[in-house]
Amino acid sequence: MRPKSGLPKRRPLRNIPRFSFGFRDNPVTASYRNPLIGRSLLSFNVRPIRTVSLFAGCGGFDIGILGGFKYLDELYKPLPFDIIGAYDIDTKAVETYKLNIAENAEICDLAEIDITTLPQADLLLGGFPCQDFSSSGLKLGLEGKRGRLYRVLVEYMRIHQPKIVIGENVPHFGRMYGGKILQTVLGELEETGYKFKVWDIHCPDFGLPQSRRRLFLVGVRNDIKNHLIRPVITHFMGYRSIDAAIDDLKHITDETITNQSQYFVATAATAGAGQGDQISRRGEIAYTVRANAKARIHFHYELPRRLTVRECARLQSFPDEFVFPHSAMNNMLQIGNAVPPIVAHHVGRSIVEFIEKINQIQP
Repeated sequence: MRPKSGLPKRRPLRNIPRFSFGFRDNPVTASYRNPLIGRSLLSFNVRPIRTVSLFAGCGGFDIGILGGFKYLDELYKPLPFDIIGAYDIDTKAVETYKLNIAENAEICDLAEIDITTLPQADLLLGGFPCQDFSSSGLKLGLEGKRGRLYRVLVEYMRIHQPKIVIGENVPHFGRMYGGKILQTVLGELEETGYKFKVWDIHCPDFGLPQSRRRLFLVGVRNDIKNHLIRPVITHFMGYRSIDAAIDDLKHITDETITNQSQYFVATAATAGAGQGDQISRRGEIAYTVRANAKARIHFHYELPRRLTVRECARLQSFPDEFVFPHSAMNNMLQIGNAVPPIVAHHVGRSIVEFIEKINQIQP
């Protein structure tokens, strides 16, 4: 019996990835990766920006601002961020973070932790959970179980007063109830002594080869003059297509590139709630990479199978040396939830430029 896709039934390839190194230990990355990944604080001429990362996940935002990685043969240069603490409740995501970025990531429930025990930082990152705001979810908003986790950022800001705060979420977060939820959250964030701007980032404008938008909530402490400048678009009307990102992988069926052997059986999804099958087209940007591997199923534009874990990681702009060490299902969850590293890198550059300016004004 043929599956709903009409394609012959294929055995699922849910291989365990094979690797010798994570990104931070890989000899291939040694000549260009950020020395702060190895905690070499003397490698920059400027004082590194002390950073705390909440809801860090597998580390997409963090590897992005750190820089020192290559994506599609382009080097994203190291930036002077010192991530002094990274926190997430997902055990496997933290394992991925430790493998690739740093050992100082911690598994913790941020809804329960005593914020006074966290280190004080210049920069606070917080990609707070998006499930209750996503257009693909139940849209519970602030009434959902995870809808109020942004208050962890509020509490950290109230206690530790970082210079800059960057929150991140899905675009529907800004549209729910006519924008009232966004205004409620911004109001609570600003009450701690900050001024905020919202950056609606269309990720293909910065070289990401998939359709993806994200909202960045960008806050600066009230005693600091001026505000961050939004990153300058780098790929306007010159978007990277899906085949430009992954065409070299289509004949690789083993682990010569880690995670390339991992994908799910190529059957069609059950349509409903906008969660049907998607087949990207050669020459166009890909559909959005989702955290749910059973919905919005990505089929290859040319081959009769779903996209592999590595292909989805490429579409999210993770370097090939960034290893996802778990099952295909869990790896896809981590990849889909991540902030694309190259987008985070452009945000990081704006932060560095702003910090340099305020240090000149306030030595």
